[in-house]
This record gives sequence, structure tokens and C-alpha cells, in this order.
Amino acid sequence: MKKLMKLSVVLVAASLALSSCNCFKKMAQNRDEVKLTVTPEILALNNGVVAADINVTFPVEYFNQKAVIKVTPVIVFEGGEVAGTPKYYQGSKVDDNYAVVSANGGVYTQHVEFPYDSRMDQCALQLRAEIKCPGGKCKEFTLVNLNDGAIPTKEQAEVLAGNDEAAKAALAKEFGLTVAYGLNTLQKDIKYGDLMEPMANNYKKVTTVVDKTDLLYAINSSVVTKKNERKADLGEFKSNVDKNLENDRATQNIAVKGYASPDGPEKFNDKLSKARSESGKKVVAKLLKKTGLDVDAAAYGEDWEGFKELVEKSDIKDKNLILQVLSLYNSPAQRENEIKNMSSVFNELKSDILPELRRSQIVNTTDIQGKTDAEIMAAYRNGDELTVEEYLYAAETLANGANEQVAILAVAAKKYNDARVYNNLGVAQTNAGQKAEALKSFEKAAKLDSSKELNKNLLLSNLANGNTAEAKKYAQSADAEAKAAMAAAQGDYKAAANTLEGYNAAVASVMNNDLAAAKKAIAKDNSADADYLRAVIAAKEGDLNTADAQLKSAVSKNPALAEKAAKDVNLKALRK
Repeated sequence: MKKLMKLSVVLVAASLALSSCNCFKKMAQNRDEVKLTVTPEILALNNGVVAADINVTFPVEYFNQKAVIKVTPVIVFEGGEVAGTPKYYQGSKVDDNYAVVSANGGVYTQHVEFPYDSRMDQCALQLRAEIKCPGGKCKEFTLVNLNDGAIPTKEQAEVLAGNDEAAKAALAKEFGLTVAYGLNTLQKDIKYGDLMEPMANNYKKVTTVVDKTDLLYAINSSVVTKKNERKADLGEFKSNVDKNLENDRATQNIAVKGYASPDGPEKFNDKLSKARSESGKKVVAKLLKKTGLDVDAAAYGEDWEGFKELVEKSDIKDKNLILQVLSLYNSPAQRENEIKNMSSVFNELKSDILPELRRSQIVNTTDIQGKTDAEIMAAYRNGDELTVEEYLYAAETLANGANEQVAILAVAAKKYNDARVYNNLGVAQTNAGQKAEALKSFEKAAKLDSSKELNKNLLLSNLANGNTAEAKKYAQSADAEAKAAMAAAQGDYKAAANTLEGYNAAVASVMNNDLAAAKKAIAKDNSADADYLRAVIAAKEGDLNTADAQLKSAVSKNPALAEKAAKDVNLKALRK
């Protein structure tokens, strides 16, 4: 720790200037031994709080037994200041309940803590002291200038007693002793958005739709009857084909698949299924003659899989037993015999199951081409209608950066009450720097969904907004990465660096003063942010040439970093 000042020098001046504050006259004794240090020397943001420990070492027989000193820590920044909790020191003969400084002296620590305010990014920590003696003019606390020991002149006293708040603040600042300069806000650079998880969309460039119907046959027959044509509802099937023909994005494939029930000889059933596929094809070819579509036909023999499916869906009481027994036989001939035997016991097999397998299945497999990427983005920009899946896909794949992702998903959120939209909007808003709006989006998503992605994102979003206590509510079921981010937010950078990766691990390592690990974590990262962090690392190592080169590289990639660098205490050495 750096020795910031010798308090005794100030108090010597005070004892000379305050001749009527009798209890301070002898406090200049042993002045060379009075020391004041601040840890850390450069303030740091941790867990939404700016904190420091001020240590004062008083020598033996230094502190007057009747004296009282009130020390108030103040964070000073452009446009304002924030006062912390004052601490009082008293001599051993003072009848109060303050910290007693005995004749033996000792080390006294004052912990100071301030809620973070973004205006503090360029700040200084001051101590302001007021003194009180039982006799003389200092019977009430009197402000003392810690820089030269002087008490307020008559004119200054009038200012302090007046109503001009700006003048009073300026004078108080002038009387304060600055003990720490600058605030390290590197903790804010953790990219919580990189750790967040978007929810998947179900967008498909090609959607396949299958329409099918069955032409049934009598046992051992391949003849299509008019009655069975009507039962197959071929008119509805053709209507669907005609509808698809009107869609330029639809490609239809018509097939007829011939089957036989698995209760006859295998070779016979193979021929029968082929005959059924051919007779079915003739019916479909005639039905679709004017469409110009080709019709494929294929034979599939015994429909054992169809048999199992129908039995599983049936209400047959012993269906599980039936399937279990039949599964013991690999030979089609053995299964055929067992099915025949079971059909005599279970009438439902004979009346309901096997007749449904004597068929030619007519299938229309239609591939519908979705909008092209260009069409989707044009529709979005023109305000035309898109499906929720298309909005999600556009934001994930087609958007140019986080800001456009936010714009796309904001439109989608107005049209669709979908948890995925709100969740992904929250991720995009976080990456766009809209942290407060992101948290609101995640909270909306949470009302519709309780997935693991949302739990993690709510934790991270609360951390990004400085709500560590709220973030802890989601920590129990969080993954290791989210818990590492929590550790970083709470100042446990060693634990964070062990789990985080890439840029985030580098930030944690810098805060942990492990600069070698930080450089390794971003060795392959050529982003502007990585260059900026390399500049910070080089500055901490005292390599200002490298720091300057890395900063110039960062600014060339992202000019906005120049403004950040102008305020960054980590790069203060470059501004000299």
C-alpha cells in the first residue's frame, strides 16, 4: 500500500491555526509516525458497490484525551458528490460512544462504501474532517482544511452557514483531502450477453407435408371396387393436389405403395402387394390425369410394421401379449401361423386389424419452399406479415448486428405472445447495451415459460443490471457458466476465471491481477474489445508503447472506444 500522506503534518498546521482549539495543540507530537493508507489505491467497482478501507496509524501519546474528530468519506465526481458514513474518533476522556484512541495509539480502520453511480467513472475519494474540543471556539464540530490545517475564515464560515448549496459544496471540496483517484470499472465489461442462451426457432426453408389415403381390397384380391374408391375419399385427395398446384412454392410427389396383410404365405403376399400397387396406380393415374403429375408405384409385401401399429392403437385387451408373443418369431412364416392362430382367439384381429392392411396406400409428399432470406427481410422492412418462426429466424440469422435483432424481435413481440420472442429479444437488447429493457423482456418471457434458458438469462440479466441479490434467486439451478458470472459480479475473480472462457475469462483474470492468464484467454480474439483489453493489460505491465498500439487498433475498429479510454483509469498513464 502506498503512503498517501502524513496526517501529523496536517494536524501540526491545524494546531497552529486553531489556537483556540486547545485539545489539538499537542497532537503534533510524534508526527512522523502518523500514517494514512487506502486499500485499494485505485478504487474498484465490485458487485454494484465502490468500497475501500482507510487505515490510520496513531503513535503512542498522540491523540488528545479530550478531542473528537469526525471523518466523512466523500466520492467526488463531475457534477456532484456522494457522502459516505462518517466515523468518529475520540480521546479516552470523552464521554461518548465513538472509537476510542488510547494513549497507546494503534491502527484504526474505516470501511467506506458507496452504491455505484455511472457518474463515478471519473472520481476521487476525499476525506473531510471536523474537530471538536470541550473548550475554546471548537465546542461544536468545526470543519478543518485537511490540506493545510486551516479552519474556515469568517467569510468561509458565512458561506458554510448560508443557503448557496453550490458554494458550500465547492468549499467543502476545497477543504477535503483526496486519498484515492479514479475508479476501475472493468467489472462492467463482462459480456453477459455472450453467456445468455437464445431459444431455438422451428423455421424450415422447406416444409414437407404428407397427405395420404388407403384403397382397401378384399382378402387375396387386387381388384379395386367402386365402393372402396368411395371409402378412400379420392375426391378430397385430388382437391389437395389441385390446391398445391396453385402454389408456385409446392413440389408434389405422388406414390402408390402396395401391401398385404401378414396372414398369408410370404411369396404370395409379395406378388399380391405388387398387383395392388399397380391397380392402385391405375386408379390414381386416371384421377390425376389432367394434372400432369407422375405417379410412382412400389410393392412392400407383408405389412408387419402396420400390423404392430394398428394393434398398439387398438382397444384389444391383450394387445401387449399379442405383440410380445409375435416378437419371439423372426421368420415371416412362423409369424403368419401365429397370427392365424391368434385371429381365431382374438376376433378383433380378424375383423378390425387385418382388413386394414390389405391395401394400396396413396401418398402425396409435398415440399413447400419457404420465403428466401431476401424475401423475409423485405417483408420485415415493408411491414408485411411474417410467421413467428420467420421473425425468429430473421433475427438469429439475417439481422445485421444486435440493434437490428432488437428491431426485428420488437416487431414480432407486438404480434406474437411467444416466450421465445421475448427471450431472444432480451438477449439482443443485452448485446445492444439496453440492459434494463432486456430484463423486462426476460420477465415477460418467464410469465409464459420456465425453461432452463430463461432461468440462466434472468440470472445474467439481473447481474448486468447490478441486481446481485435478485440474481441469487436463480443461482441454485444455474449452470456452471452462470455461477461463474455470479462469482465475477461478487468480486470472486479467481473462481470466475477458472470457468469462464475467452474475453470474459480475460476480464476476470485482469481483475484477479493474473495478466498472463488474461493474455492467453484472448490470444486468438482480434475484436476491438480484445485489443482494448490488451491495452489495459500492457498499461498495467508498464509497457506503454504496446498499450498505445493496442488502443489505436481498438479505436480503429470501434471509434466509440476512444471516449471510453479518455475516462479509463487503467489507461491514465497514456494520457500524461
